[in-house]
Amino acid sequence: MSQGRKQERKGGTFTAVYTPFQADGRIDEAAFRAQCERLVAAGSGLVPCGTTGETPSLTIEEWEALVRIAVEVGKGRVLVIPGTGSNDTADTIRTTRRAAELGADAALVVVPPYNKPPQRSLLAHFRAVADQGGLPILLYNVPGRCASNMTVETTLELAKDPRFIGIKEASGILGLFEALVMGAPEGFMVLSGDDGWTMPLMALGGDGIVSVVANVAPDRVVALVETARRGDFVAARRLHYELKPLVDALFQVSNPIPVKYVASLLGHARPDVRLPLTADALEEPLAAKLQALVRDLELGA
Repeated sequence: MSQGRKQERKGGTFTAVYTPFQADGRIDEAAFRAQCERLVAAGSGLVPCGTTGETPSLTIEEWEALVRIAVEVGKGRVLVIPGTGSNDTADTIRTTRRAAELGADAALVVVPPYNKPPQRSLLAHFRAVADQGGLPILLYNVPGRCASNMTVETTLELAKDPRFIGIKEASGILGLFEALVMGAPEGFMVLSGDDGWTMPLMALGGDGIVSVVANVAPDRVVALVETARRGDFVAARRLHYELKPLVDALFQVSNPIPVKYVASLLGHARPDVRLPLTADALEEPLAAKLQALVRDLELGA
């Protein structure tokens, strides 16, 4: 694929926004709105109601409230791409339709977890959502959570259809990244789904990141991505290594437990998560490390 075609692709930084809770367990809508404003101001698109947003633990009413706020903050400024996927195709279609009604720009649709659909079935699932959901689709491959890995062949077959605008690829398989970048048509974004792979994927010709780390270091993540998009990989590599200790620390315990702890250190949100996650899974050594990183990196300054 020529460098010219790659330069015509869309991309950038998109943040998988965490869901803040109040002390009584209800969603903290004011904190969520403020977080969306911070991210948009930094130049990041918004991806609410994904894994980082604890979507499996949200009610449909809570999901709607979060999407509505994200659209109110981001519409016309950045892309707003809420998570709508589940392991039930009919439910995914209903949720995607609702996201369209609420004004979302596209929908993040994950490979269905638990069911373990074969590749032929994945094609049918995603095409049904595209046919009936009313929104462009950003595919999401995360075999570590879904027990199924969408192959390059399946992704590229879907990419022929312009209703599929890209993929959040979180397999961590270098050869898969390379094949996607080489084979994806113009206009189809290949985005890292793992902060640790942002720099390597962009060096291969990828288009950006759907980031967890940007929740607490949005300016740095956006700077890394934009520097790499300009082709300045010496500077991008420096930013990558500057962020690496934070990236590593934020994934030592199940996401979003650590990132919400850092958000609490910054005064942006409580560290609370919902069962089956618990905040006390973040033990003292990791808490101390995160405190030191917040200080050393001057996060929130």
